[in-house]
Amino acid sequence: MIVKQASSLRELVQEMFLAAGADARNARVVAEHLVLANLSGVDTHGILHVPLYVTSIREKLTLPKAWPQILEESLTSVHVSGNWTFGQVAAKYTMETVIAKAKAQGIAIGGLVQTNHIGRLGHYVEMAADEGLIAMVWGGGYGVETPVAAPFGGKERVLHTNPLAFAFPLQGGNRMLFDFATTAVAGVKVENARQRKETLPPASIVDIDGNPSTDPQDFVKGGAALPFGAHKGYAMMMAAEYLGRIFTGADEHVEPSRGGPIFRHQGVAMIAFKADQFQSMASYQGCAEEMANRVRAVAPAPGFEEVLVPGDPEARARTQRSKAGIPIADDIWERVCEAAASLNVLTD
Repeated sequence: MIVKQASSLRELVQEMFLAAGADARNARVVAEHLVLANLSGVDTHGILHVPLYVTSIREKLTLPKAWPQILEESLTSVHVSGNWTFGQVAAKYTMETVIAKAKAQGIAIGGLVQTNHIGRLGHYVEMAADEGLIAMVWGGGYGVETPVAAPFGGKERVLHTNPLAFAFPLQGGNRMLFDFATTAVAGVKVENARQRKETLPPASIVDIDGNPSTDPQDFVKGGAALPFGAHKGYAMMMAAEYLGRIFTGADEHVEPSRGGPIFRHQGVAMIAFKADQFQSMASYQGCAEEMANRVRAVAPAPGFEEVLVPGDPEARARTQRSKAGIPIADDIWERVCEAAASLNVLTD
């Protein structure tokens, strides 16, 4: 394990994407997003993706200088093509547009197609919460060509991790944040466990015959990921597929040479609305903060030191890692360094 400061990581990642062919604007957006994920303790969506993005650029699946464009819009909606740029660039652009419309009209919805991996979904709902909005993001379409997840009661792959995120603004710039894949574990965690020869938590995957397993090799050999929460997580997984891919019309915007098999059919729905739509902001924030603190005040169960609310872990990680630095697993840092060397970018 090594430790790096966020500022030096941002500089390195930005330099790598510039060397890979990105323009300064796109390189900066992606570097900031990835490092913020690490700062937030969400290492599965941080700099470990840098080598993957470099490969995607080389294979021309990602167009590193492209910029998103609006396909159609109304006062309360926007349909955006990412033009196969970095997903973080396209998703940020879409949410910024949704935020502006929601602040003007009270509520707005965006649909994003033709883009690559958008990273940590929590990033985008946090953007909205910082503007006094409640927001949600739903992603789908990843399993059209490369399914990884079995439906509840099934043993064959047909769906994917189908992530979702929600955020509610609290007082003092804090947020109630929900951000998770609808599989029991994210795909990156399965791959990391496989490479590190670790086991997975129970009820995460099944083997090729549909039997429960904790061995990531069983997934590689044709098994499937499972939805979190059995039938309830499966229902959320389906909702993400309908809102993400089907609602946004992602299939109508597929280009065989772009995006790769996972992201070609990706569709992302973003919704934001004013938190003070039906009451004053002071009243909303007072009720929201009281609810959060009431939950935090619950006596912890055996084995726990305290009760947290969604968003607390990320906020604490940012505070801690901003001071102490970001810990990076040795194997992840090695892959980043190898990608940097291939671009003639120096690492320390």
